Amino acid sequence: MYEEHFGLKRKPFQLSPDVRFFFPSAEHKRALSFLQYGLNQGDGFIVITGNVGTGKTTLVQALLQDLDESEIAIATIVTSNLKEDELMEMVAANFGISARGASKAALLKDIEAGFIQLAKSNRRVLLIVDEAQNLPEPSVEELRMLSNFQLDGGPLVRIFLLGQQQFRSTLLSESFEQLRQRVIATYHLNPLSEDETRTYIEHRLHVAGWSDSPQSDDQAFPAIFEFCEGVPRRINNLCDRLLLFSYLEEISVIDKNVVNTVSNEIGEEFLGGTTPVKPEPVEARPPRDVFDSPGLPLEAQARSVFEKPDMQNRIVALERAIDSLGHSLKPEMSSMREELGFIRVMVDHLLHEVRKQSATNSGPGKKKLASSCSKIAIVATLPGRRRFCSDG
Repeated sequence: MYEEHFGLKRKPFQLSPDVRFFFPSAEHKRALSFLQYGLNQGDGFIVITGNVGTGKTTLVQALLQDLDESEIAIATIVTSNLKEDELMEMVAANFGISARGASKAALLKDIEAGFIQLAKSNRRVLLIVDEAQNLPEPSVEELRMLSNFQLDGGPLVRIFLLGQQQFRSTLLSESFEQLRQRVIATYHLNPLSEDETRTYIEHRLHVAGWSDSPQSDDQAFPAIFEFCEGVPRRINNLCDRLLLFSYLEEISVIDKNVVNTVSNEIGEEFLGGTTPVKPEPVEARPPRDVFDSPGLPLEAQARSVFEKPDMQNRIVALERAIDSLGHSLKPEMSSMREELGFIRVMVDHLLHEVRKQSATNSGPGKKKLASSCSKIAIVATLPGRRRFCSDG
């Protein structure tokens, strides 16, 4: 509707993944490097996780667009709670393998034969499983069985697992020890930063043929980031609505007020209020339940990498842990500075009283000094104090 009005070639903020709009943020470039590493390594699993809308599917599309299908056979499966037999049947179908066997063992034999045939024709095999958190545990274990297939000592299939954060907890359960040892790299895709949010928006607009209409005020971008928290899909949703609102209201400049107006509309329509619903705080979990998610204690994050040695993963986890630790201590440090400042004022006042009274040794002077000290001690223990108190 608004594309022609603003001179756009295509819709810049559609919700469905489109590799033409791929934005290589620091997070996405790093995750892409992990996928490329796994593809070249040719062994084991690569696990990429991220919350809803962080761009996992678009990330894989960006990888695949540079691959030569004459050299690699690729199958992508978006799971929907598939049982192990259903999953294997879908694997066979996506690779064009005729599954003639009636039993699971025969089905696996057919898949192995199909992979061998592809390998002998000099084609590598890549299986991508999206939304892996929906898979039951037996189905995940079945994927490990596929990784056992070999020819001349080399693996026949490379497997990428994409899922939401809870998928990591699945992999960390005791029953997945063997599969976990075959994970050669894992990465958690975090939301965009505030600066990247602006660059992301402008990148998509330019790809769509944007010619600076409508314009965006500098204060609009922090407001967008605050509402969307750096999640690309939420940014797309809000920015699409901003363009529609600007078209309907004949607005040429999108400023903070416009962003707040549209954000409130979205909040009222979908969230039952004027502000987005924040995710519930993560309850205390065992240290190994997550890997490199921000907001967890340093020790927990440092211990939460897969047991299989992987220095890249450990470095990433420690970097995030240190950043998270710094952020978590900011309120406490600010409070401590305030407390120290208050105590310093109290001590200065006390010293002043001591000096003033030291010239006399009279009873009333001592009594007045004791009264001042008592008041200072009482005030120093009061919570939430903000003002200096003396008996003057």
